[in-house]
Amino acid sequence: MVAHIETVAFLGLEAKPVDVQVQISGGVPNFTIVGLPDKAVGESRERVRAALSAIGLGLPPKRITVNLAPADLPKEGSHFDLPIALGLLVAMDVVQGPDLDRFVVLGELSLDGTLTGVAGTLPAAMAANSRDKGLICPAPCGAEAAWAGFDDTNPGVLAPATIIQLINHLKGNQLLSEPVPMKAVLGDALPDMKDIKGQESAKRALEVAAAGGHNMLMVGPPGAGKSMLAARLPGILPPLSPREMLDTSMIASIAGELSEGRLTQRRPYRAPHHSASMAALIGGGLRVRPGEVSLAHSGVLFLDELPEFPRQVLDSLRQPIETGEAVVARANAHITFPARFQLVAAMNPCRCGQAGDPGRACARLPKCVLDYQAKLSGPLVDRIDLHIDVPPVSARDLALPPPAEGSSEVAARVAAARTLQAERYDGTEVLLNAHADGDLLETTVKLSSAGRDLLMEAADRTGLTARGYHRVLRVARTLADLDQVPNVERLHIAEALSYRNQNGNSLGAAA
Repeated sequence: MVAHIETVAFLGLEAKPVDVQVQISGGVPNFTIVGLPDKAVGESRERVRAALSAIGLGLPPKRITVNLAPADLPKEGSHFDLPIALGLLVAMDVVQGPDLDRFVVLGELSLDGTLTGVAGTLPAAMAANSRDKGLICPAPCGAEAAWAGFDDTNPGVLAPATIIQLINHLKGNQLLSEPVPMKAVLGDALPDMKDIKGQESAKRALEVAAAGGHNMLMVGPPGAGKSMLAARLPGILPPLSPREMLDTSMIASIAGELSEGRLTQRRPYRAPHHSASMAALIGGGLRVRPGEVSLAHSGVLFLDELPEFPRQVLDSLRQPIETGEAVVARANAHITFPARFQLVAAMNPCRCGQAGDPGRACARLPKCVLDYQAKLSGPLVDRIDLHIDVPPVSARDLALPPPAEGSSEVAARVAAARTLQAERYDGTEVLLNAHADGDLLETTVKLSSAGRDLLMEAADRTGLTARGYHRVLRVARTLADLDQVPNVERLHIAEALSYRNQNGNSLGAAA
């Protein structure tokens, strides 16, 4: 007899069904797992053997063969332990196979029979629910799986703490209660805009970036407050919508970063070090995992000291910025992760950081500036909507009392502007002005005649690229939304152009 248990293998966020087939036959005692298992799956033999021994069940001295079908699909991770163990229990007539036919099973076994939490429970639960099946998972993952929204037509979620609890439930000796989803939390308090003294133009640009989801680059000397500004962006962004919360939680679940199965309404904020590799930023690795661009989906990706990142790594951002997806290509598969993030970057004007102060700058000016900024490719810079000069803060500014306006006031204006965008783009896949393109952008940006004349004049003088032209329109539309007016006026175009070509900023001029 061959026992069948259903589990999943992950390709990106997609949970592919896997049939765990277990056969116990005569022959030389052996325990073999076939079907392209990785090392973690291959080691399941010893974990399963020890866990069953811990509850008083020894494997029969026969030939045990476990096949993970389809055999050409790579199997990775430790979550195959529990389905293999259940398959053995069915083959040994300890539990009945029909009781498990309506469940997808995943979980890692400890040597004492305890079930340990695994990554990817939420996508697995969503996949099981879509096929009208229930889910068996470890107790630490039960609250996470419950977010899949199982109804009364399927078996729901079983979340035992140990394998003996699961056996007793299947045999009718013990009843496992169905886990409930933990309430989504907003998270800890975030840094407030009141902490920033001076930098009024930079704070205005931060508000514009938050309102329209625009990418932003800040250029200024060390200590000017660039990192402080970036850290306060999440505090003025609205909470995640239910759909966004589910998407970001599924990515975090695959990456094993969904703490205690608790979903959060806080938008992700990722700030990788400039030593990050391409696989760490975009995704990949021996066992393909989402990178920082995907973990920042629906949130903010902050890259400090931008030119210090390897140029090849920075150029790999170009496709995700445009498409909102990160594609990891392999010989046997193309794995796609969502990556609709808001890029916020910061850099010094040159390596010494004092190019704007003739008294403190190094002797290599202006070559120092050109060499340092040349590390950024033109196509990448062209994809950044807002280019901001962040001057040093004077001691006089620091001596002033904290500003009266904080994050809550700015967040209210941002929320009002985003409400207009939600109404405007209702029924489309676009959520924010930064994502509008083509005919949709042309129809939503209603330029006044004075605004159009100014845009055409600026395009002729600065050699604005086609991408730059569209990004100016998007920023101008956001500025009009902040002013709560339907049409884009000349002053909105003028401010949008100022962010595109900052005085003294060669990056802005190049874009």
